[in-house]
Amino acid sequence: MNKNQLAAKIWESANKMRSNIEANEYKDYILGFIFYKYLSEKEENWLLKRDYTPEDIKEYVNEDDPETVQSAQQSLGYFIAYEHMFSTWVKSGSDFSVDNVRVALSSFSRLISPSHKRVFEGIFNTLETGLSKLGKDTKSQTKAVRDLIHLINEIPMGSRKQDYDMLGFIYEFLIEKFASNAGKKAGEFYTPHEVSLLMSEIVADHLKDRNEIKIYDPTSGSGSLLINIGASAAKYMPDANRIRYYAQELKSNTYNLTRMNLVMRGIIPDNIVTRNADTLEEDWPYFDESDPAATYEPLYVDAVVSNPPYSQQWDPSGKENDPRYARYGIAPKSKADYAFLLHELYHLKPDGIMTIVLPHGVLFRGGEEGKIRTNLIENDNIEAIIGLPANIFYGTGIPTIIMVLRQKRSGNDVLIIDASKGFEKVGKSNKLRACDIRKIVDTVTHKLTIDKFSRLVSKEEIRKNDYNLNIPRYVDSSEETETWDLYASMFGGVPEHELNRLVDYWKVFPSLKDALFTMNHGYGKLKVSDIKGTIFDNVDVQKFIEDYKNKFSHFDETLEHELIDQAETVSTVKEKDEISSDLLSRFEDISLIDKYKAYEAFDKGYEEISGDLELIQSEGMDCVKAVDPNMVLKKNKEVQEGWKGHILPFDLVQNNLLKDELDTISKQEERLQEIPSEYSTLLDELSEDDKETISEALNEENDAFVFKNFKKVIKAIDDKNLKDVLKKADQFNKEEKELKSSIKKANQELHLKTRDTIMSLSNEEVKQLLFIKWIQPITNAINELPNELLKDFASQIKNLSDKYKDTYEDIDQEIKNTEKELVKMLGDLTGDEADMAGIRQLQKMLGGD
Repeated sequence: MNKNQLAAKIWESANKMRSNIEANEYKDYILGFIFYKYLSEKEENWLLKRDYTPEDIKEYVNEDDPETVQSAQQSLGYFIAYEHMFSTWVKSGSDFSVDNVRVALSSFSRLISPSHKRVFEGIFNTLETGLSKLGKDTKSQTKAVRDLIHLINEIPMGSRKQDYDMLGFIYEFLIEKFASNAGKKAGEFYTPHEVSLLMSEIVADHLKDRNEIKIYDPTSGSGSLLINIGASAAKYMPDANRIRYYAQELKSNTYNLTRMNLVMRGIIPDNIVTRNADTLEEDWPYFDESDPAATYEPLYVDAVVSNPPYSQQWDPSGKENDPRYARYGIAPKSKADYAFLLHELYHLKPDGIMTIVLPHGVLFRGGEEGKIRTNLIENDNIEAIIGLPANIFYGTGIPTIIMVLRQKRSGNDVLIIDASKGFEKVGKSNKLRACDIRKIVDTVTHKLTIDKFSRLVSKEEIRKNDYNLNIPRYVDSSEETETWDLYASMFGGVPEHELNRLVDYWKVFPSLKDALFTMNHGYGKLKVSDIKGTIFDNVDVQKFIEDYKNKFSHFDETLEHELIDQAETVSTVKEKDEISSDLLSRFEDISLIDKYKAYEAFDKGYEEISGDLELIQSEGMDCVKAVDPNMVLKKNKEVQEGWKGHILPFDLVQNNLLKDELDTISKQEERLQEIPSEYSTLLDELSEDDKETISEALNEENDAFVFKNFKKVIKAIDDKNLKDVLKKADQFNKEEKELKSSIKKANQELHLKTRDTIMSLSNEEVKQLLFIKWIQPITNAINELPNELLKDFASQIKNLSDKYKDTYEDIDQEIKNTEKELVKMLGDLTGDEADMAGIRQLQKMLGGD
């Protein structure tokens, strides 16, 4: 299974296992065991490369062999004896005990290399102290841990890049899932992946011409923000090992997550510099306390990224001379937002960049914060402000911003973006889509002004607004208020000024307006009944569609060549960027269509493609021809229920290579659906006398009239016509039974034939099916965009026409006619004198006599 399927399976099982343990706590156990498995298997791979056999590892890898211990410590930074290896736990079966884990973790701590203490020391403290919470006694704790170990054992952790990628994906997938279940505590350790990716792409674009990079997160949480920056920046670098990661985190269990996450992504320990301390109270140490003179080095980095706690209290006393705040001011005691911002800005190199998530209040609050904001603007530090959708972070629904800052920059305009409207609803939360992220990144990197979305604002304008940066002051993203033209309401026709709101369409389709409307003194009368047909038949529209098709005429061939022909070697990350750039560049001369919708279609398709490519690059192209047992859970036990394609879904193969068999079954199923209706019609036509005859033939009060009793009824009655009807109904019954049996057998045969077909595919058929699975959904979605646009345009035209279709005079006359009808109906009513007096008064009010 690919990484998405495996991650989902592990999450589902782990979530069931945690029982009543809080998600925020349980994450520390499962993530801790994943990390221990990673370290254990990394050592095993290292030993195997040094010509140890599995038997040698079992016999010699222990603390009694100081040469092996020291060699492992020098190469890996730690040593794990065979008896404490994760694989040994798995093999132990019923002999395994939770005490094995306690002893192993204690031994690990004791055998860390002195040179790697800062990376590994105390990293399993949270797991070790929490084992007792997994059960009330040793027996229940052992069962809980054994279940976890066997679940985690499914995660591949080899030495290949694909294994690192899968491990990192699963790790972050689990962190995100635990965050979504952790309530308010989620914000302590996780920034949603989409927000993290947005910040990382902005930073990576700024750093893309550098050979060495230092990046820093002063409130690192799980470390995902740092890792995403590194991954984004690495796309533009020849050597990812030239990225150095600095992380600081206050909470010890979250600090451990940071270190685990960084190590498991294959980042070499020398590039990991972490610290468990209060960022605001204990600024980054400029030296190693054990050797201050030789290790003195101020921390100045190329990029800072952070999602600090919002508006938390802090202690500003004694900070007047702190170099972080002396130039700009000190944040108020009740809100540390600007304290975090200034701390990060201080550690930024002159040519560096930082992105920080903050609450909207930092844009307009006064007092000390107003002074700091003024200084930041006057010193040209703020490059961009991005307003995010509300309810996008776990644990809080407040709307937030991303602020992009620099130490030195050439311009003094501030790019303000209102991205609050771009998201999709996922459960109770809002989530940035791939198209939203790409649009924001493009807007920031190219400093674009887009109507109702973004604007470059001059420093002079900000000064006039008293340094208030509240986004609605500069970018109005609200929908236009509905207005009604008085003349059109009275006499009909669409006002020209309302038609002019569609000016972008009239420019691209110059003949279309006259084809749709007859204009008279500034008002248009719709002159066609088929709006949609008129639009699609228009020569300018047809040219627009044709030009669009030409732009993408060979796009499918490009995708086929890049992704299918080079499936075993293509870099999924770099290829995605190259295809994305190619895709978006094709829209340079295309008006009206939103290119980011095309990007979203590509991104969604590419997610599945990249998962398949990882399997192909890990197992070879022949894995496309592989099938796997389809395992299902029955009575808490996994059992096989047929087969499934390793990469190719069975229904895809059936629809394209086994169409005749599929059609035969489909026709049988259609006939099966028809029988109940025909049977019911037949029996519904029986007379009451016929039904009475049938009841008498049954001769038993509780003997129901069902198919099993037909023979008894037919034999018991003499009426030939009724016999014929019942015989026909019985034939339907037999046909239904035979069809069900035939369909079941045919489906079983088709299932096995599909399995055999996949396993015997030719290379050409493999390419054909991958094209259908990977390429067609993307190109179909992109090719459909003009149709979607024109259908929406037709709806807008219809709505405008309908808006003024009924004039005030028409409505007034309709009301009068209705009143007359009602007066007449009231006149037909009868009642006592009081009722009639009331009715006469109502008739008078409605205009009657």
